[in-house]
Amino acid sequence: MKKWNFKIGSNPKEIIKNMKPALESVDGFVFNMNHDKNNSTTFKMRKRILYPWYLLFLNSIVVNGKLSKTDTENETDVEISFQQHFLWKLIIFTHMFLGLGFLIAVVSEKNSSAYLYLIGAIILALGILLWISVQKKYKRNIQEYKALISEILGV
Repeated sequence: MKKWNFKIGSNPKEIIKNMKPALESVDGFVFNMNHDKNNSTTFKMRKRILYPWYLLFLNSIVVNGKLSKTDTENETDVEISFQQHFLWKLIIFTHMFLGLGFLIAVVSEKNSSAYLYLIGAIILALGILLWISVQKKYKRNIQEYKALISEILGV
């Protein structure tokens, strides 16, 4: 999880008025807001994943944010955190545990062939390669979200 904190010289209500229509006009976004009791507003946005193959092409990050009013008039603290989508974590850990489990099962057996070792190693390597490529995609997608949010808020 990566965090991004900054201050903006606007009222939280003005920021919400700018964010909501700007993000609703972008096709495929899910944007939810909640107002807290202590003068802060939380929001969550992500790209909608309708089909499994969308996971490979779309921006697969969940953005959690909090807008809180400061003591200074017309100033707002903005706290934004970026998380990977749950499905990516599930896919990566499933491949890694499946590969390790397969290798452990093959090693603990007396009659095991080289092909079984190869299959286990391929599954494990696939999980590791997925993890590396998803981390690169994660960093690139964070920069895309930061650019989008900066453009909307005028940071």
